[in-house]
Amino acid sequence: MANYRFSPRPTRRKSKYHSTRPRVCPFCADRINIDYKDSGLLARFIQGGGKIGSKRKTRACAKHQRSLAQAIKRARFLALLPYGPGHIWKTGWTASGPSSSS
Repeated sequence: MANYRFSPRPTRRKSKYHSTRPRVCPFCADRINIDYKDSGLLARFIQGGGKIGSKRKTRACAKHQRSLAQAIKRARFLALLPYGPGHIWKTGWTASGPSSSS
């Protein structure tokens, strides 16, 4: 009787959506310094719900992902970036600044 519970893992098939292009950190490639005062740059790495993007989504190396997270936290503390989506909805905040609806 075969034990199906501990059967070997199925082999992974290559998806047609998966690329074999090497991942390159955008900060290493362009030699960009991460600064908490640059809210436009930091806003690109915040997801819609206000969360900090994962390393897989931001394509940053481990060193730059740590400094990116620290810079986002500092910018939030100094009110340069919003904490959550409720704040974004109420104030109309965007990466370029508050929207003017006059």
